[in-house]
Amino acid sequence: MELKLAELQQSGIRGKMKTSICFAAMATLLLAACSSVTTITSPHPGTTVAVREKHFTLPASEKLKGTSFGNYEFKAVETGFEPFYGILPLSFKGGHLAVDIIFFAPAAFFNLREVFPFYQIDVEKNVIRYRKTEQDEWQEYHPKAEESARARVYFNEKNATAQTH
Repeated sequence: MELKLAELQQSGIRGKMKTSICFAAMATLLLAACSSVTTITSPHPGTTVAVREKHFTLPASEKLKGTSFGNYEFKAVETGFEPFYGILPLSFKGGHLAVDIIFFAPAAFFNLREVFPFYQIDVEKNVIRYRKTEQDEWQEYHPKAEESARARVYFNEKNATAQTH
């Protein structure tokens, strides 16, 4: 009788440990899935880019969080050309949606889009190219006039706020 009780207790402890490890692994995966690293380049040296709060000279690799409802406005500047404004095209995370539905339905609509791993911003041609792998062909995107206008307003307001503080 004592042996069976000890076995039951031991198996209960193992079960709790397995459950805890499983929850910790899922939490780690979910947190890791919230941001992605992207590499942004330009066909022209010296291009600088602002993506929301981040500013960098290309080429650069940056970590950007996933989003469901927001966008990543950018401003690219290259000597001799007008600034190029727009939003980064984002990738839909279908696998993330499936996992959220199965394991945590209330989170199903958070972080459904993420940055592509590779972008190329061409200020001269007002085009942004993106792809998932280095072997893929570039997909070209020309920001719509309203997207460019929204990004321009975003950066102008941000600059006006910075000058008043």
